[in-house]
Amino acid sequence: QLQLVESGGGLVQPGGSLRLSCAASGSTLDSYEIGWVRQAPGKEREGISCMSKSGNRTRYPDSVEGRFTISRDGPKNTMYLQMSSLETEDAAIYYCVVRPTLSLHTCNLDSRAYPYWGQGTQVTVSS
Repeated sequence: QLQLVESGGGLVQPGGSLRLSCAASGSTLDSYEIGWVRQAPGKEREGISCMSKSGNRTRYPDSVEGRFTISRDGPKNTMYLQMSSLETEDAAIYYCVVRPTLSLHTCNLDSRAYPYWGQGTQVTVSS
């Protein structure tokens, strides 16, 4: 059974950077499409990054494009979300998500597509 454990959330000042980690166990991340989803209080869940199973395709919504980067470390079986130039609007609970797929070179930003979720980690952006 695939399990995902996140870490790296916390308090950061506007303009700062933070890296979230998501360690997987029970299966290898290389076999899945992966992503990150966030949910702020009173707002809907938002898919903010994804990576194809092959690793050669990533996608981001306009809200984070150019500021966030998703990555994966095969030997460590861990995925990351590097966040920079953080804004107060980025404050949310962040979840890593994983999806079995036959597709090698596509990925989905729709959070509803992902059956496996981490427990979430809080990111607070405040001065």
